[in-house]
Amino acid sequence: VQLQASGGGLVQPRGSLRLSCAASGFTLGDWAIGWFRQAPGKKREMVSCMRGDDDISRYAHSVEDRFTISRDNAENTVYLQMNSLKSEDTAIYYCARSLICSTDLWQDWGRGTLVTVSS
Repeated sequence: VQLQASGGGLVQPRGSLRLSCAASGFTLGDWAIGWFRQAPGKKREMVSCMRGDDDISRYAHSVEDRFTISRDNAENTVYLQMNSLKSEDTAIYYCARSLICSTDLWQDWGRGTLVTVSS
């Protein structure tokens, strides 16, 4: 079982990036997939989560209306489209899986991808 986040990079404020979380070793649709981030000196926080059974998603208040999570079961990949990026979005972004979104029990953390928002 493996989750691998990718797609990070340097982007200017108000720019966009799309992150990918590639899953292997399990059926993506059977699990909730969460996107998390950790900025320097701060605790890790959930950014978004999509449930496995019905694709209902949830977002942190700080990113709602700017970020969109989506899933492609055929590609076994979950995406995080990030628009109108702000400097405070700078962080390492990770994905993980769990049975439900409203839990602290996340597993199979992949290597994160760094997002830097700066002019």
